[in-house]
Order: sequence, then structure tokens, then C-alpha cells
Amino acid sequence: MTLQRLTRNFLALAGALGLTAIAPVLAQGTPQKGGTLVMVVQPEPPTLAAYQSTAGPVGQVATKVYEGLLEYSFDLKPMPSLAQSWTVAPDGKTVTFKLTPNVKFHDGKPFTSADVQFTVMDVLKKVHPRGVNTFRAVTAVETPDPLTAIFKLSEPAPYMMMALSSYESPMLPKHVFGTGDIATHPNANRPVGTGPFKFVEWQKGQFMRLDRNPDYRKAGLPHLDRVVARFIADAGTRSAAMETQEAHIGGFNAVPPVDVKRLSGLPHIATTYKGYEMQAPIVQLDFNTTKPPFNDARVRQAVAYAIDRQFVIDNVWFGFGKPATGPISSNFKANGLYTDQVRNYNVKNGVEMANKLLDEAGKKRGADGVRFEIVHDVTPYGEEWRRFGEYVQQQLAKIGIKATLRYEDVPAWLRRVYTNYDFDLTNNWIQTLADPSIGMHRLYHSNTIKAGTVFVNNSRWTTKETDELMNKANVETDPKKRAALYHDLQKRIVDASPLVFVHELNFVTVYNKRVNNFPVSPLGLYSAMDTVWLAK
Repeated sequence: MTLQRLTRNFLALAGALGLTAIAPVLAQGTPQKGGTLVMVVQPEPPTLAAYQSTAGPVGQVATKVYEGLLEYSFDLKPMPSLAQSWTVAPDGKTVTFKLTPNVKFHDGKPFTSADVQFTVMDVLKKVHPRGVNTFRAVTAVETPDPLTAIFKLSEPAPYMMMALSSYESPMLPKHVFGTGDIATHPNANRPVGTGPFKFVEWQKGQFMRLDRNPDYRKAGLPHLDRVVARFIADAGTRSAAMETQEAHIGGFNAVPPVDVKRLSGLPHIATTYKGYEMQAPIVQLDFNTTKPPFNDARVRQAVAYAIDRQFVIDNVWFGFGKPATGPISSNFKANGLYTDQVRNYNVKNGVEMANKLLDEAGKKRGADGVRFEIVHDVTPYGEEWRRFGEYVQQQLAKIGIKATLRYEDVPAWLRRVYTNYDFDLTNNWIQTLADPSIGMHRLYHSNTIKAGTVFVNNSRWTTKETDELMNKANVETDPKKRAALYHDLQKRIVDASPLVFVHELNFVTVYNKRVNNFPVSPLGLYSAMDTVWLAK
């Protein structure tokens, strides 16, 4: 779609919503009421069922509608949300939440402990991609009264307390979702939550509209009248929308890295790296390890050696990142969980090493120089992923692997990679989040091989030894012992190379200087944004 046509469509929407022209006026410090925040989201979410899909774009919109029991400060400490207080028993096996009183769902019904029980036991434990690990120790949620929810655990699960945000564990109304099949529920794309904004409409391929919740539990909030998420497929058009001030904010590379530096020089544009602290994303290549040729670790290692990580960072992501060494982000260096004492694939003679391994694996070159052919599925998240796919294709050609690129829309790609397992190799990025138990275990543990559940163990690689290390780390409360377990785990996973760890991605959010009080949490665009306001 051209920018001119997009502009006409948006101006029509603006007139319908009573918007005024955007001018680069700086804030005076006092929150101002009203206005519509226009947020560029790329790609368009495949669903609004945040309890079932952790696809990046879903979290950007659903967290304005749903809330979690807790939110988090920039020092990663839990803060009250739908739970106003909580107590963890000395043995770690009982967690009691006192719920915030007088909270209503968007349909006017009260939020109670019964909704917590239903959400955790009947939804998140069963269909949420990370919930299978987050709540695996929860055996029951007791509800002695409407404002008390008591989590009973089979073992201590300290990581669970880092996974109770609106993004990670959205609380659902039992009276809505308790009837029917949760996997195909009619309200999946007509969400009913307790958040600061109410779902109004979704015009596919165009925009999604969320309006102010007048009964929101926080008096005087939200400041905004509404949030409109715009879906613009063309990267240049997204950048132009920010430049011409038709959109206010875009993160997660919605504004392509190649345009960030230019836009940041404009007087009305600001940028920030804040708001991604709880996400720790790693760009990777995922193998289907259950069938040839990638059922052979030597072949997987060869691909890992062939990738020049710094080249990818500099030429595809324009400097936004640092080389990854393994499954745990270097963000975890501070608490000792990260180690770089693993096999190093990022070497100068990587192509030579790769060719040697493929020869050893018996993958000889044919007369045309080709050892074998594969299909490389490209993540449908924007132009940089296409460029990354093209780079991988070129590098694989150097080691005798002929790769054909395939680019599908988000639902088709998710179905192929996480339901049908009909792929050889795909590029991807995964958030390792606030604790390895939440963000990393799902990619390697045998209990997360679940067809139809997205962003879990699609490689289907697993071993008894690595499962046991993760099981022990889940319940280990001694920091030094837990770190030792994760150091051993990283070495084993990197050696086996079920994935290629390419780089730790630095996302940047680009926003109009009219946008104030952003970000307010380490979840950035994955937060409610109830305190965000627009200068007039």
C-alpha cells in the first residue's frame, strides 16, 4: 500500500475519531488528558489470544486489554497489579495473593479469585507456550474468598514470580472463556479484560482500535482516549509514517534499523533502548533435528561455524546487537547464570571448519559442488529477516548447501514450524525473558515439544541429561549452585547446536516527542501504557 493511500485511510479514521493534526510540541511536564496514540505494529498480530500465542506483535496490543497479577520495575522487582500484595511461604510451596478490590472486567463483571484459578489451571498450564513451564509446579489454586488466591506448589518455583505480568500471564474472565474450547474460542479476537483500554474493532490489514476503559481500577487513568495499532507491511512506508507524524511510536524494529539513525536526527523524533530489559532477545537459526541432514550434530555445527555473526549485526541489523554465544543472554552475566566458556563458533576460519565437518559427516560435494539441498524458511517479520535469509543462503552455498528461501505470512509460518514441523531450517528470534526457566527451557526441554504450541521446542532436540539439569535449576535456590547448573547446560546445548545462536538483538523504540512517560517499565511496549500521555 502506498503512503498516499495509507494517509487517506488514516485521515478518514482520524476524522471519525476526532483527531487533530500532529505538531511537534514538547511536553510541559503535567499529564494532559485525551488524544489517540498511534502505534505502528509489525507484523500484524496473527491473533489476540495472548494466553495462547506469544508472537511478538500480540503482546504489543493485548497488554492494553488484559492485566496480570503483577508488573515489574526497572530493577526487575515485582510490583502490584491485579494482586495488591503477596506472601511466599518459607518452604516456597505456597504463594498467597491478595487481589485488588473493586476490579471489573470490560463487560462489568467483577474480577475474583475464581478467574485466577481458571486462568492458571485451565488455560495457562494447558495452552500457553511458556505456561507449561511457568506453572508446572502449581498443583492447585485455592480460593477461600473472592479476593484471595492461594497457589499450592509441588516444589519451590521462584521463577514463577517473574512471569506474572500482563504480557506473560494475562488474567481471563472465567464467565467468558470458561465455556467452549479455549483453543478455538470465539472471544480470542474479541478480548475482554480488566486493562486500561477496551477492544473496539480490528480491520484486518489496516488497524486495531482500543478505547479508554472508563471503569479502570486506577483513578484518573488512562490519560489517552484510545490506542490505535496500525499495520503497515512496507518498511519504507512505516518509516515515512513516523517521519510525517502520522504515527507516534514503533518498536521491535517496526521502524527498520536502516532508518533509525536518519529519523533520530529529526527534531520531533526521539529513540530509546529502554523497555526491553525483561526480553533479552536472541536471533537464531532453528534446525529440524528429527530428520536428515540436521539430525547429525556435525552438520548443525557446520552451519553454526559458517555464520559470521558480526557481519550479520553490521550489515543486516546496522549495528543493533552483539554476538551471541549460547542459549542464555549475556544480560544474565550480572547474576552469574551466563557463561561464555562454551564452544566458540564465531571464528575467522569458520567456513573452513564447516567444510571439514561436512566432509567428516559424509556429506560429499557432487559434481556441481552441492552436498545437499534444503529449504530455508524466513521469519515473516520484516525486511531485515529477508536480508538475513539471503545472507544465510549465500553462506551455506560456500559450504556446499543449496538453500531455497521460502517466505510465508505469520499464521502459515507458525503452523509450518510449530504444528506440522514441515521445515528444514528457519531463522527466528526468541525472548529469553527475566529468567532462563521462563524463556530458555521451553526451547530444549522434552516437556515443551507440543505440536500447535508456538515458540517452544520446534527443533525437538532433547537429552535426558539436559532435561535433568533444567529440572534441578528450576528448584535450586542457592545462586552459586544454580549458576553451575546453567553453565553445564549451556556447554551441552552449544556443543549439540540444535540452534545457531547468532546475536543478542538490541531493539530500539522510535517515538514522537509528543509521547510522554514512556517507557515506564522493563516491558516497554508490552506494558499497559495507562500513564502514557500526548502533549497537545
